Amino acid sequence: MPIFWFMHSAEADESVILVDAADRPIGSAPKLDVHRDGRLHRAFSVFVFDPRGRLLLQRRALGKYHSGGLWSNTCCGHPRPGETTAAAAVRRLQEEMGFGCSLQPAGTIVYRAALAEGLWEHEYDHLFTGRYNGDPRPDPSEVAEWRWVEMNDLLRELGDRPSSFTVWFEPALREVLQRIAA
Repeated sequence: MPIFWFMHSAEADESVILVDAADRPIGSAPKLDVHRDGRLHRAFSVFVFDPRGRLLLQRRALGKYHSGGLWSNTCCGHPRPGETTAAAAVRRLQEEMGFGCSLQPAGTIVYRAALAEGLWEHEYDHLFTGRYNGDPRPDPSEVAEWRWVEMNDLLRELGDRPSSFTVWFEPALREVLQRIAA
């Protein structure tokens, strides 16, 4: 049975914002349809650090329709039609990880990658960073587990086991790290 059959019906019906190469909205479509045909759409990835500079990672729940069980950034998602990307990032951080914090824009990346079950990611991904000092209270339907990780350990792990991470994580992380260093 294909992975996407396990998607919650509300998640399957949720629409995403289709964009052109300059991130201008050109329409909307159901999220699953967009991931089936690989159309470019708007997304966001949130990277939350603690006061020690450790990054909060999540391992996606096994029931997610793609990339289940893989490690990724603190949270990610798609703005809904009519919703700003920044507001969507704040919303999803609360929904997925059970906390909120101030988020700052940290650049964008565009990527296209094949996923399992014939699905595609083709995203204009807006990156955000934040600071938080505490433990998350994640939604178990979204997050299997979480951990704070030192950057040197994370970079070593990415080099040793890249297939343990989502396809967007490394390019997004590299952009965030360049922005932080600048």
